[in-house]
Amino acid sequence: MKRILVTGALGQIGTELVNKLRDVYGTLNVIATDIRADDAVKEKGPIELVDVTDGSAIFQCAVKYRVDTIIHLASILSAKAETAPRLAWDVNMVGLINAIEVARELDLQFFTPSSIGAFGPSTPKNNTPQVTLQRPTTMYGISKVAGELLCDYYFKRFGVDTRGLRFPGLISYLAPPGGGTTDYAVEIYYHAVKNKTYKSYIAEGTAMDMMYMPDALNAIITLMEANPEKLVHRNAYNVSSFSAAPEDFARVIKKHIPAFTLDYQVDPIRQSIADSWPNVIDCSEAVSDWKFRVEYDLEKLSKDMLAKIKRDLGK
Repeated sequence: MKRILVTGALGQIGTELVNKLRDVYGTLNVIATDIRADDAVKEKGPIELVDVTDGSAIFQCAVKYRVDTIIHLASILSAKAETAPRLAWDVNMVGLINAIEVARELDLQFFTPSSIGAFGPSTPKNNTPQVTLQRPTTMYGISKVAGELLCDYYFKRFGVDTRGLRFPGLISYLAPPGGGTTDYAVEIYYHAVKNKTYKSYIAEGTAMDMMYMPDALNAIITLMEANPEKLVHRNAYNVSSFSAAPEDFARVIKKHIPAFTLDYQVDPIRQSIADSWPNVIDCSEAVSDWKFRVEYDLEKLSKDMLAKIKRDLGK
């Protein structure tokens, strides 16, 4: 990667990835795009208004900046997608095929994230394999499976250098929650610092895979820089840092904030989504193919999250 166009740049991943890419590849070599403007981002480097459902807009931006890579992040997340399934399909699938068509036409490298949402209730729950049954029961999951297959198709049919990761729940202190099922794992830290209490919309005992954003960003860059001949599962590598339930987060938070309490007010929609996902996924293929690794476990993540939130809030 040398000159990169990022769609959905103001979302959860994009907010931090754009800064990371600019640190690595140079400010002017990373073009942020989104459907809304952000003056703070504009001050740090190029940003363009681009609606991914308009393929010509993506094409014109890619040509204007002479990019060699598209990182396509624009997406409607899991919980929000269940309230607006048609919108989710239009953004997640029409946006994806528009972006990958631009990559085909201009011979660009291409990345788009998949998700553990691509699995479903019939997928093995524990040590979920890289290749397994995928029958998701949510619009988000359906779009992610279709996206994996579409990227496979464009690689095999047209030779587009497509790559992707099945991300677990991503935790970040910078980007606000954006309608995902695992957003509680971000909210809980803010509520712990501000109020010393939190009501989880995910039930006790519901374990899901998680990852701290710095590890996710490093995984994207490592995969994109990896030798293409080594990539057996190039569009859907399982990646994760740890698996945890709400009470696991509470246990670690209490080490830093002893007065913290956790209660439950379960959201049936998000709980049903969580119940359809794996408990623990197998990441061994990513480790063997391109040396995937992580730095943060739950303990180290929690210490860092709480310290940064306290700093930003003046606590």
